[in-house]
Amino acid sequence: MIFNFRVVSDEVDNFRREIQIDTTATFLDLKNAICDSVGFDKNEMCSFFICDEGWEKEKEITLEDMGTDSDQDAYLMDETVLEDFIDDEGQRLLFTFDYLSDRSFFIEMNEIIPRRNLKDPVCTLAKGNPPAQLTDINDIDIAPVAKTVIPPVEDLGEEFYGSDEYNDDEFDADGFDEINDMENL
Repeated sequence: MIFNFRVVSDEVDNFRREIQIDTTATFLDLKNAICDSVGFDKNEMCSFFICDEGWEKEKEITLEDMGTDSDQDAYLMDETVLEDFIDDEGQRLLFTFDYLSDRSFFIEMNEIIPRRNLKDPVCTLAKGNPPAQLTDINDIDIAPVAKTVIPPVEDLGEEFYGSDEYNDDEFDADGFDEINDMENL
């Protein structure tokens, strides 16, 4: 059988790819097919996320083992077969290709083609230009940081420095001698 995946982006309106791939292929095969179809570097860190109907992430399938908690199952792209996680038309996935700014492609498996097999994945539709794979750190719009204003010393007033009733006789110099003796032990 063959899965037909539709790939879109929320960054580029007219971008769309369709990938046909055998159901027994791995998520690594799907990642490589997507990267080939958009001209992305295949060596960048990325992950697939199996999503529910509202695009909420449920399971992550990573390129490399990132040391997840022992109570969570770790799925690696090169070991995980598509048909083990994809079984219905309409199944949704996210392909996060830029971890720095959490940018992803939205993927939907929109057709199962029975009684056919593919040796290698095929991009059957390429429409529009994809977004850039990585964001330049200088292009990220960061909200300005509020500046802390420190008032001049003369504006702080007498209360900042303590009471005028300070008495030199109240200073316990013997306490410092005890600390020094302990340090010399």
